[in-house]
Amino acid sequence: MARITRYSKFEGELDQLESSELMQMIQEALLGQGTNDPYDPDPDARPSMDDLFDAILEALAERNMIPEDMLMEAMQAGDVRETRLGQQIERLMDKLQQDGFIRKEFDDEQGQGGQGQTGESKFQLTDKSIDFLGYKSLRDLMGGLGRSSAGAHDTREYASGVEMTGELKNYEFGDTLNLDTTATLGNVMGKGFDNLEESDLVIRQAEYNSSAATVVLLDCSHSMILYGEDRFTPAKQVALALAHLIRTQYPGDTLKFVLFHDSAEEVPVAKLAQAQIGPYHTNTAGGLRLAQQLLKRENKDMKQIVMITDGKPSALTLPDGRIYKNAYGLDPYVLGATLREVASCRRSGIQVNTFMLARDPELVGFVRRVTEMTKGKAYFTTPHNIGQYVLMDFMTNKTKLVN
Repeated sequence: MARITRYSKFEGELDQLESSELMQMIQEALLGQGTNDPYDPDPDARPSMDDLFDAILEALAERNMIPEDMLMEAMQAGDVRETRLGQQIERLMDKLQQDGFIRKEFDDEQGQGGQGQTGESKFQLTDKSIDFLGYKSLRDLMGGLGRSSAGAHDTREYASGVEMTGELKNYEFGDTLNLDTTATLGNVMGKGFDNLEESDLVIRQAEYNSSAATVVLLDCSHSMILYGEDRFTPAKQVALALAHLIRTQYPGDTLKFVLFHDSAEEVPVAKLAQAQIGPYHTNTAGGLRLAQQLLKRENKDMKQIVMITDGKPSALTLPDGRIYKNAYGLDPYVLGATLREVASCRRSGIQVNTFMLARDPELVGFVRRVTEMTKGKAYFTTPHNIGQYVLMDFMTNKTKLVN
């Protein structure tokens, strides 16, 4: 049970809390590691209904929202769930489920038929939750940028037939024939249609908005939560914010997510929020290889990899499928294979932008080489400002590349 350390009077009933308000209160707990052990991470760990109960209890206590009589009763009880406060939290959990924010899932042994105890079941975030968390993360990050909204990836170039801008120009060979009827007729009315010349044609220009295919390469190796700082939760918040931004503002773009650790795998956005740390090492080459495979399927103006990491490469997938690992120093064998994947990105026209959450000298040297090879960019950031860097880079990158 979460430790209760604050007292308050709450004017109103906890029943009055909307599910969206409650989701906002517990969003960091939902995205965080919960009970996962940082010294022995389990990548397959999933939060239980007990974890959700504790997250709600802690959020209410931290915000002084528990009526004093309920709080005193809970502190004196052997089991908080048997108190009025516990029953109230159970009702809030039911409300989250009824409003479509969570989906309760039972263990195979228990089955769907039994009632069981709260802790015997897990919960899954729904698409509605993912969308809410992405929107909330994006709003918070954009507020930090001092912007209220984001627009499309505009370029300074024009191409007929994409999106009308209202500007007129004389027709030139190769233009799409988006004729402006009024202006064209004005040019020929005096001399008649028999004397129509190409220079009389006037077209209405359209602004060209480039499209992008992006793979977010997210490090979930051991170090992302090991050294007294959770770097993985802010990285997931950035990824969800980026997903919401693209879905709502850039519907022509595509975005995929790859987790890399001892190996690498694609993860759908619906499962990203509850992804866990582990296994231990950093197979950057494997992540880059999978990202390239995903990008090769896309037909977009720009293809890019956004890599968020805090460590140097320390693992490699061998041709026979075994994982070679060396966590001590920058292994030349691992480094060589990783840089070969970087060179492959360059040949395929894929830019690699690296957001680094650490600054040791070996790592700086590695990031510099990656950046130079793909003409990408490198940002040395912290968990507190990585969101602003990623979003600003994404919203400006296509314009620079196309121009």
